[in-house]
Amino acid sequence: MEQGNDHPGIAKFERHRARLFGIAYRMLGSVEEAEDVVQEAYLRWHQTDRSEVQAAEAWLVAVTTRLAIDRLRRAAVEREHYVGAWLPEPIATGQEAATDRKVELSSDLSMAFLVLLERLAPDERAALLLKDVFDADYREIARVLEKSEPASRQLVHRARERVRGPRARFTVSSETKERLLERFLVALHEDNQEALLQLVAEDATWTSDGGGKAKATRRVVRGAERVVRLILGFERKGLGLVRHRVGELNGEPAILTTAEGRLFFTTSVETDGQRLLAFFRVLNPDKLRHAQTPA
Repeated sequence: MEQGNDHPGIAKFERHRARLFGIAYRMLGSVEEAEDVVQEAYLRWHQTDRSEVQAAEAWLVAVTTRLAIDRLRRAAVEREHYVGAWLPEPIATGQEAATDRKVELSSDLSMAFLVLLERLAPDERAALLLKDVFDADYREIARVLEKSEPASRQLVHRARERVRGPRARFTVSSETKERLLERFLVALHEDNQEALLQLVAEDATWTSDGGGKAKATRRVVRGAERVVRLILGFERKGLGLVRHRVGELNGEPAILTTAEGRLFFTTSVETDGQRLLAFFRVLNPDKLRHAQTPA
């Protein structure tokens, strides 16, 4: 085991920190928990005999993934007692965000994708992320998850089937999504119900997370008319008190809403490029600490 001054070992770990955080955050949907996992991976890296480690990145990815799986299994019990709907913690990824977080967080980080991952068991989530986001081959996935290659292939296949669901995933440019959100905010500012209904898909869904610490709908709201009435009701109550703007969260445009200069809530959306298909509003103040970006 290497002891004492370990600058080479620290430098090698730091080269991979962003990737490790990217894996842990996608697995857990929480910045603090992801950072805890990365810190635990660092401690294990510091304590291991690195002369026996053939490939540092592969070793660190495996350890981080296994730690995240264990953490996710424990979190599943805690989330059973969570008040209302649980949403992942939004994270700022724009130009103002910390550079160590922007790396490895540019793709497949949307709130809609993270919510889809909630359908998966921990092993399935890890297998899907390693294969489809981090481009690992099945041999590497098998080694990380300590399973056979055929079992790893089955895990990935099953995970893809489960996240596919009844609705197709759409690839929409940031520019298109930003324009839609700007149109949405104009209609909201004008209290224009018809314009909002033209922007919101008929089968749209609304999910909000207050965690028992902020007023939020406890269940998913479905249907354009119900969603629009809900949105307008919130806006009328907060008239003159809140300000909305489009910023960047989780690698995509989203709405940041402030009150008295403080971030009040965030609203991420899923879209097909023409209509808004799903809304994800995070109001729990504990989940907004890493969504802060300068105006």
